[in-house]
Amino acid sequence: MDKYFVNLEGETPKYVIITKHIKKLIDTNNIEDGEKLPSIRSLSKFLKVNNVTIVNAYKKLQNEGYAVQKMGSGSYAKKKDITKNFRKEYSEALKKIAGKAMQEYIDFTGETPSNNFFPVQSFKDVLNEVLDRDGAEALIYQEALGYEGLRTSISEVFWNKNIKSDNILIVSGAQQGIDIVSKALINTNDSVIVEKPTYSGALSVFKWRRANIYEVPMEENGIDIDKFEKILKKNNIKCFYTMSYFQNPTGMSYSIRKKQQILNLAEIYDFYIIEDDYLAELIYDKRIEYKSFKSLDKNDRVIYIKSFSKIFLPGIRIGYLIPTARFKESIENSKINTDISTSSLMQRALDLYIRKGLWKDYMSNLNEIYKSRYLLMESYIKLYLEDKIEFISPGGGINFYLKIKDFIDMDSIQLFRKAKNKNVLITPGTLFYKNPLEGKRYFKIGFSQIDEDSMKKGLNIINELLE
Repeated sequence: MDKYFVNLEGETPKYVIITKHIKKLIDTNNIEDGEKLPSIRSLSKFLKVNNVTIVNAYKKLQNEGYAVQKMGSGSYAKKKDITKNFRKEYSEALKKIAGKAMQEYIDFTGETPSNNFFPVQSFKDVLNEVLDRDGAEALIYQEALGYEGLRTSISEVFWNKNIKSDNILIVSGAQQGIDIVSKALINTNDSVIVEKPTYSGALSVFKWRRANIYEVPMEENGIDIDKFEKILKKNNIKCFYTMSYFQNPTGMSYSIRKKQQILNLAEIYDFYIIEDDYLAELIYDKRIEYKSFKSLDKNDRVIYIKSFSKIFLPGIRIGYLIPTARFKESIENSKINTDISTSSLMQRALDLYIRKGLWKDYMSNLNEIYKSRYLLMESYIKLYLEDKIEFISPGGGINFYLKIKDFIDMDSIQLFRKAKNKNVLITPGTLFYKNPLEGKRYFKIGFSQIDEDSMKKGLNIINELLE
């Protein structure tokens, strides 16, 4: 009963104070969903108020969706799902302020590098060279698996010829890659494991395939292996979807040891790994060593997906996929049935861009620029928000994942709405969980689209809202 104690002094009506206190207990899980609330008589006696005050408080809780009354039994706590329909609200809000209107906002939602750093002139020169070399063929000629020259470049430059060009499939970005793989692998009621939290686009694809989705919590160096294996022992798992570097949204990266453990488990329990190699080019902490699941895979268990769009230029929409031998044909057929071919001109241009060494130079420059921004953002988060949030520095990538401390009476959806009204955009954590309620205390902020002044101003506004 002690948790129900609240100071009732002040001008605010007592029943309002009691209602607010019980709502907070429910929101913070101090009162469980479905837990029976104290009887009117016992709570009025404990708080030294009359019965009518408690009756009014319970009625207000019911009206606001925080309690239900069962005839002859009493009142019971009800966890209000404020996340219902929020995904739609969030998407529509960003659509409304897209384009020129976005310039009025401090945008912490960006998930791609700023176009201010894109080497327009050098890419323009490459495009012209491709058109001079290939003529109309660059615009018309298509290959189902992707342009052979680009597949060869990827094999030579990124895989040191350890992956044959015939085993590389060009796709229109990582999202299409996930979609193609899921169509080839996953049928209704197949079981998949995802990280908790995880990329919302992947969650949507697996839900659309009507898969049974199991979640394993992320730790600082990858998923919790013990909980992972418990799921594997009890269920016939088809595949595990993972973002191996700077996972979206947590920013965490897998240790090589944990990757090897997961690869061993894949062989023991006969499942496949869908590796979404996200932002691995942006490693700032040199203690993080780059070795993908695919590069460590000795038993052909990893289906590898890489997007050039995220790190290069979103409008280009190019990525690639490396299937396992078992699913190679079905994945290729899935790609052909989806859209036949990705832009021939852009594939040829990207091939030449890589062959000329321009890709390597651009990545080196981008890494230097974003390391500086990363360190600034990290320092400003500590300066403005450290007493109100918790976070782990990811050591790379383009965002931070923050947890609102429990003593603050605000969740990330409320923060999103209040911040939007002050022209600041954040990404609530509810979007990254199978059960959105689990992300209520989290939000993601990226630094790819904002300058130093905007960082300071935006974080200061968030700080004021969390006061």
